[in-house]
This record gives sequence, C-alpha cells and structure tokens, in this order.
Amino acid sequence: MSYQLIKSATSIGANFQADCRARSQPEFYSKICIVVEEADETEYWLEIIQESELTCDEAKLLELRTEASELTRILAKAKKSTYTRIK
Repeated sequence: MSYQLIKSATSIGANFQADCRARSQPEFYSKICIVVEEADETEYWLEIIQESELTCDEAKLLELRTEASELTRILAKAKKSTYTRIK
C-alpha cells in the first residue's frame, strides 16, 4: 500500500507540472484529468491505511487525508472549468 500511495501522490506533482506546460486547452484538460485521478487514488490509499489501522499517528493521517481531499476538490474544479471553456 505504501508503494501505491507514494506512486499516486508523487504522480500528482509530476503530472501537474506537465499540465502547466500544455500547449492548448484540450491538452491541458487531458492532463488535468490524469492529475485528478491520481489525487483521488491518493485519497483512496490514505483511507485504506486508516481503515486498516496501519499507522500509529492518527492525527498526521487525518491531516494528510484533509489535504488530499482539499487538493482533489481544487483540481476537480480546474478540470470542470477547463471543460466548460473548451466545450
């Protein structure tokens, strides 16, 4: 699980950086879709870790889940507004 969490969490930043270099709105939209998927997957793995009681630091895990949720909402909003612009 930790491997999957690290993989999805670091993918958010890498794909967002590529997203910022998009050459067009459709390309930006395509890349932001990937970023949102990775953010959502990161939330999933954090939830699984919490439900499996695989951590001793519940406060830190709650903080990470909150940040992941906020980030997902922000990115999903960017995805939605981009879709509206290119449609």
